[in-house]
Amino acid sequence: MIKLLSALTFICSTFLFSGLAHAQAEQQIKTEIQKKLGANVKVRGVSAAPVPGLYEVLVGNEVFYTDASGKYLIQGEIIELASGKNITEQRQADLNRIKWADLSPANAIKTVRGNGSRQLAVFSDPNCGYCKRLEKSLQQLDNVTVYTYLIPILGADSVQKSKQISCSSDPYKAYIDWMINGIAPSGKSDCSTPLDKNVAFAKTYGITGTPTLFFIDGSRFPGAVQITDIEKKFSSLK
Repeated sequence: MIKLLSALTFICSTFLFSGLAHAQAEQQIKTEIQKKLGANVKVRGVSAAPVPGLYEVLVGNEVFYTDASGKYLIQGEIIELASGKNITEQRQADLNRIKWADLSPANAIKTVRGNGSRQLAVFSDPNCGYCKRLEKSLQQLDNVTVYTYLIPILGADSVQKSKQISCSSDPYKAYIDWMINGIAPSGKSDCSTPLDKNVAFAKTYGITGTPTLFFIDGSRFPGAVQITDIEKKFSSLK
């Protein structure tokens, strides 16, 4: 019995010291990489990569790799040949995922088409050309609820237009009139709006460009996504 307890203690101690050693190594690599990249770049974390000898380096929402000495920064993708799985792409998708419940529908322009069963969140700037292109595509969707969060990140005119749209008696109509029909919003812009909250949310979750779409599983699609890709994603959520 005593020998068994001693063996178990030894095994537990080995795992503990091994874990501490890995943690220390990862912290040392993080410190070294951070020093070389400078204060303007934030290294979020370093952890062992699936490939022996490599470490994953998180810089913002981007995935890089390095060696055990932190001498090299490797930009590229790790693909598992046996399965064809793009490990880097999956990791990137997981990092960019949010909790759907973290979104605040009250801060969005909501529109429902058909039974509204499928849900989609879009972060948009009224002066974003790709957002206008996406909005035209979204008109083809049926049985969908779209929450549009205005984040005026393209300058003062974007702020003004976003305020006028938000202050309109029918924000969705004002938004569509501008984005699709080219009818500029007008009227008051001094009402209480959720724009500051939307911008703060975008900063917290690393939404740096528009349009950015989110689905109910938290997955993020940046850019003017094709309608076929949106439908494909909806199908995968069933």
